[in-house]
Amino acid sequence: MSTEKGKIDIKTEDIFPIIKKFLYSDHEIFLRELISNATDATQKLKTLASLGKFSGELGDLTIHIVVDKKKKTITIKDRGIGMTGDEVKKYINQIAFSSAEEFVKKFKTKSEAEHNAIIGHFGLGFYSAFMVSDKVEIRTKTYKKGGSTKAVRWECDGSPNYQLEEIEKDDRGTDVILYIDDENKEFLEDHKINELLNKYCKFLPVPIQFGMEKIQEPVEGKKDKDGNQETKEVERPKIINNPNPLWKKKPSEATDEDYKNFYKELYPYTFEEPLFHIHLNVDYPFNLTGILYFPKVKKDYEMQKNKIQLYSNQVFVTDSVEGIVPDFLTLLHGVIDSPDIPLNVSRSYLQSDGNVKKISNYITKKVADKLEELFKKDREGFEKKWDDIKIFIEYGMISEEKFYEKAEKFALLKNVEGKYFTLDEYQKHIEKTQKNKEKKLVYLYATNQEEQYSYIESATNRGYDVLIMDGVLDNHFINSLEQKLKDSTFARVDSNTIDKIIVKDDEAPSKLDDKQKESLKEVIERNISKETFNIVFENMSESDMPVTITQNEFMRRMKDMEKVGGGGMMMGMGNMPDTYELIVNTNNPVITKIMNEKKADKQDIIVKQLYDLARLAKNLLVGKELNDFVKRNVSEIK
Repeated sequence: MSTEKGKIDIKTEDIFPIIKKFLYSDHEIFLRELISNATDATQKLKTLASLGKFSGELGDLTIHIVVDKKKKTITIKDRGIGMTGDEVKKYINQIAFSSAEEFVKKFKTKSEAEHNAIIGHFGLGFYSAFMVSDKVEIRTKTYKKGGSTKAVRWECDGSPNYQLEEIEKDDRGTDVILYIDDENKEFLEDHKINELLNKYCKFLPVPIQFGMEKIQEPVEGKKDKDGNQETKEVERPKIINNPNPLWKKKPSEATDEDYKNFYKELYPYTFEEPLFHIHLNVDYPFNLTGILYFPKVKKDYEMQKNKIQLYSNQVFVTDSVEGIVPDFLTLLHGVIDSPDIPLNVSRSYLQSDGNVKKISNYITKKVADKLEELFKKDREGFEKKWDDIKIFIEYGMISEEKFYEKAEKFALLKNVEGKYFTLDEYQKHIEKTQKNKEKKLVYLYATNQEEQYSYIESATNRGYDVLIMDGVLDNHFINSLEQKLKDSTFARVDSNTIDKIIVKDDEAPSKLDDKQKESLKEVIERNISKETFNIVFENMSESDMPVTITQNEFMRRMKDMEKVGGGGMMMGMGNMPDTYELIVNTNNPVITKIMNEKKADKQDIIVKQLYDLARLAKNLLVGKELNDFVKRNVSEIK
């Protein structure tokens, strides 16, 4: 075969500029695409050998990446099936270019935002090489024997013109040589190639070699004076990937230690071990393998969503898995691998593909089943993990109806004493003692056990149970439960006096008549901020605090929800001023003392002190007023 020069039969003259600039949003993807092609060629040869259609020696199938800074080239070498001259014409000049041309036509009719959405429909992996290259060269030799099976060299300079000629090549397989252009010289740096290989090729099923590494090798027959084996430093080719990652094994073949070690391999800079894992392994009606880990989550919500890595046949696709993994599970860590998801994932693809929806539903069910299994198998251990995993479970129960149906069996409520209850258990626990005037069950809760201590004490002294709901999603979770649980309502323990929240059989009579209440109100109003506090008189026990401050449950909850997002129709409440009720216990002896005091200045002193103490208990006494309160009390000690 003599040197053949030709022009690829395409009508779109601007195909290469479009490929170069717009094929992918990120040019670094070229290395993933080319190594993926080399991997496919290698895997095909292994398959042919297993079917008896290739009888030669497979030998070393390692894919080699070589960077030559002087020549400004990157070479990807494989020992796969290779190509004949006719196959190069077919697969490079005809099929791939026609796909590229179709891509360009579609590209021109789409908005910029839709460009990436159509990439997945075209076989453009090889032509990603032109995004970073002035010229691309292929040297290839087929695995086939006899006939026109000589090695060939194909070259293209980024125009529709190509050159094809026969060459001498000792070994089967394909070398793709990229002549890197000046705009992309960063890809000639070893650290950059290492970064991309680690990102995209970490778990490819064929060994990938790049550069050398130094290791300590034992010196045969030599020991030091202490009897320890002597070693010497040697260099060897560096394999950058793990061709047999743990998720490809059957769950029965892996140990707990294997899962822990694989977690460290995925996240080498994470020092905390995961709480537990879920191994995914299904081949019908779709193919999916993977391992998901439940990490420990800090209460301050310091977590990252992009910790699940998506692979397609062990080729890294993305770590943005929204749409594939249910939103509440994007907080998990780990990997999922499905050949049913293409390398070029787009938002529109995810929204329309039936398999993706099935995968999402399967993962939801698998996670729910695992959590239920852990709960039933070791409830005590499950309770110990609850504070770390409840954010996942609450998020799922809020956002996924099917998950809620399963999770209500193992979701837990924790009270201020540290005891845990399922939803059903807790309902039975309070149904005889905690109902309001509408006969609804009242779930009392605290969001800060220390700050709301006096309110909690007041409730528990009456024999009521108080939940601790201090998680970042608990406000949303409470709203969700109120809609799900029949005849139930939630009230924060400081949202009102307990006697107002829960119905009592008997009520203490007031020690003040209406005239005295009106007189007392005047004294209080001249010592407080009337714009912020509404004065309410209640007939409480003598042992209850003389003055307490409460806040409307609905308004407070909406404002709290808006702080973490999700206020919905109540957006804007976060900017509204806080309003409180100043609850005056008409039966407390100190209140009686105020009424018996004849001097107005002494009445003011007592009221001011009670007002400041109530605000202090509610963390509302700050700044200058707090400083004045402290000084006043210090002066009284003197």
